[in-house]
Amino acid sequence: MNIKQILAEKVSAAMVAAGLPEDTNPAVSLSNRPQFGDYQANGVMGAAKKLKTNPRELATKVVNSLDLEGIADKVELAGPGFINIHLSQTWLAAQLNTVADDNHIGVAQRAKPTTVVVDYSAPNLAKEMHVGHLRSTIIGDAVVRALEFRGDKVIRQNHMGDWGTQFGMLIAHLSDKLADNEVAETALADLENFYREAKIRFDEEEGFADRARADVVKLQSGDAQCAKLWQQFIDISITHSEEIYNKLNVSLKRSDIMGESAYNDDLSTVIDELMASEIAVEDQGAKVVFIDEMANKDGEPSVFIVQKSGGGFLYATTDLSACRYRSGKLKADRIIIFTDARQALHFKQVEIVARKAGFLPEHVGYDHCPFGMMMGNDGKPFKTRTGGTIKLAELLDEAVVRASDLIKEKNPEINTDDLADIAKKVGIGAVKFADLSKNRTSDYIFNWKTMLSFEGATAPYLQYAYSRIQSIFTKAGTTQFSENIQVIEPQEKALALKLLQLEDVIDAVISECTPNLLCNYLYELASLYMSFYEACPILKEGISDEVKASRLALCHLIAKTLKQGLDILGIEVMDRM
Repeated sequence: MNIKQILAEKVSAAMVAAGLPEDTNPAVSLSNRPQFGDYQANGVMGAAKKLKTNPRELATKVVNSLDLEGIADKVELAGPGFINIHLSQTWLAAQLNTVADDNHIGVAQRAKPTTVVVDYSAPNLAKEMHVGHLRSTIIGDAVVRALEFRGDKVIRQNHMGDWGTQFGMLIAHLSDKLADNEVAETALADLENFYREAKIRFDEEEGFADRARADVVKLQSGDAQCAKLWQQFIDISITHSEEIYNKLNVSLKRSDIMGESAYNDDLSTVIDELMASEIAVEDQGAKVVFIDEMANKDGEPSVFIVQKSGGGFLYATTDLSACRYRSGKLKADRIIIFTDARQALHFKQVEIVARKAGFLPEHVGYDHCPFGMMMGNDGKPFKTRTGGTIKLAELLDEAVVRASDLIKEKNPEINTDDLADIAKKVGIGAVKFADLSKNRTSDYIFNWKTMLSFEGATAPYLQYAYSRIQSIFTKAGTTQFSENIQVIEPQEKALALKLLQLEDVIDAVISECTPNLLCNYLYELASLYMSFYEACPILKEGISDEVKASRLALCHLIAKTLKQGLDILGIEVMDRM
């Protein structure tokens, strides 16, 4: 259900009837102030300026041609040509009843689904996932879920770092561990420590670096023993990542992994084609693309190295191959990539070169979506007190412990099983919502007290709003709801308008890859529900059966919307807290 679209079509028809071109933008938007209507159509001013005519007179013609019978109670002109639309409460109630009966709560399914390839999470398998992987993983997963909810075909691509020079170092170290009769699973139980040990040996132990480099060559040449050790390392590393995804309630599976190594066989072909088309040239033994479109202020082109002088390939080569695979093999209509903002230049270079080479046809959208960093209270990147990297698993475990303590404090009588379940949902949800509710491109301060609060824009506040509605149903002793929601009180109208905006919000999340818009929407919905709960009694004595049934049905629709919205964010709800 898209009220804005319905109104835009009606206003556009009125504009054409008033003599305006068919492509005139009606500029329909939500009103910021209820006294000026529920929606406004502001397109007349821009059209009048182009036509050099009086906007007020033109707006009057549009209003006279505007057919909103049964939809709006009142349409009025304001200022130089604003058209204010006051929607009918009867019409809003009818839309709510339609939405309440729909599994997708008013969000239409695509008539023509698009194929969207989404590259997110992408941990480096040489190390355990740390806090730096959180944003890519959960922002990407929220956008993926929004796309699927709208009816698009989504292909997840977890571009794991499973190749490169560091693996020679790790294979050599693992080989020595196995030679000492250690079991691979035991040796790799702490990936961070394993990597640190190997790096120290690489930097300090005589002969080890040469062995490591030789193992890289063997691995790239298909040596069976190196490949076997590499596969062991990969399998154990992936298992660590899967544990994190399960804790985070993220939808990535092992089958979604498309690591750097998957493109290995295509890299030479990429270079050959770039050289043959003279997009790349040889420069000091390396293969380089000089990108004039990204020249600096002195006119010097941006330098994009696609093959090192020694013949080695780079991230650039792999990402170009990924462009071709995703647009060609996967038939993507749109490619979305989530990484931190430091890689923005790289992906801009990739897009320009891929389009020149034909690896990325013009009809395929390519969106690199950078994000800001998680910061500590000191305004610096979030780390341990000693300055070390915080493992993501440890952060999530701490969130659950803190949530458990908080819930026990509020409800000392809670049983152990309920506590464990609720603490997991509240703790993980709190971490995710605190991140997702921030503008994607901004840095943000990580703060336990704020994110676990039951007040303000937090996951616990929304989860509590949902469970509070469930408690009303328990008191009412009902699981069946009326199909006749009425919109009478101002609080009911405010809720109706908000509930019917969900499709608009989902579309904005998809278009801009900004889950914070959905977070804001859910918080506003929950806040409106709390106002409604205070002003509009539901089970109080003296409330007619008809009003009671209507308000229970409205509560049910609010609960469905909260649950679905939080599910898109990957946050779980519970009936009791």
